[in-house]
Amino acid sequence: MTKVISPDSPQYFTETSNESYDRHNYKVIRADGKSVIVDSWELAREIWWNTPSYTLSHIEILDKEEPKGSKGFK
Repeated sequence: MTKVISPDSPQYFTETSNESYDRHNYKVIRADGKSVIVDSWELAREIWWNTPSYTLSHIEILDKEEPKGSKGFK
């Protein structure tokens, strides 16, 4: 029998922010060395699960670069 954590327990997790937690880019790398960089984990996961496994190598997690200079429009 699985014990379920009740919402009034201190172990119960709720979302602390509705802002995006995704602070990374993801590089999906094939076995032949070709790769694609995407900006969300959901897209990287979709590519991974929809590509034949024998053609894949791994996924690298990349830090998103901070914009340099002014914070205005580019």
